[in-house]
Amino acid sequence: MRNSKKYMIAGFLSIIPIYLTFIIARFLFETIAVPGSKLFENTSEYFSYLPEILGFFTVLITIYIIGMLVSNIFVKNILISFEKIISGIPIVNMIYNTIKQITSNLGDPEKESFKKVVLIEYPKKDLWTLAMVTGQSKDKNSNEYYNIYVPTTPNPTSGFMLYILKSEVLETSISVEEGLRMIISGGVIGPEINDIVQK
Repeated sequence: MRNSKKYMIAGFLSIIPIYLTFIIARFLFETIAVPGSKLFENTSEYFSYLPEILGFFTVLITIYIIGMLVSNIFVKNILISFEKIISGIPIVNMIYNTIKQITSNLGDPEKESFKKVVLIEYPKKDLWTLAMVTGQSKDKNSNEYYNIYVPTTPNPTSGFMLYILKSEVLETSISVEEGLRMIISGGVIGPEINDIVQK
């Protein structure tokens, strides 16, 4: 079971960057091609649910097999060569590398990109924004800062990085997982009582 879980995770993480890159590239293509293709549409055909059921299990088995393969050093070298080819394709390389970096962080339990959730007064006083602490630093006068990432809603992979004095930050009891759920849902999912304390 331990190896099965490892292989499934490895399979998913190796497929996601390629799959999402393909989806985004296809979306861009269809945005341009679909209007013209309406002139040549054929009547849709309907099938039973059997192909979908068989397809579902086929995909799961394929993901498991890929997970086993990418754990092999020889196959890893092939994957690295493939990534080098992608890195030479403009735009596609940017999409792939971004997604790859995100999934790599998610797949490594020892890499905690987000340490904890804090609140900062942004973009002005009395307006509070959720931020993720990614690290700590000091200025030349030894004042302590948090390195924070301020994600956007509903896409937390987009945002910006700030340095902020620890004294200007409001600590919270919100877990990183809860914070991400709040951001993705636009605040629909979240505690009824927040951690804001009026000064």
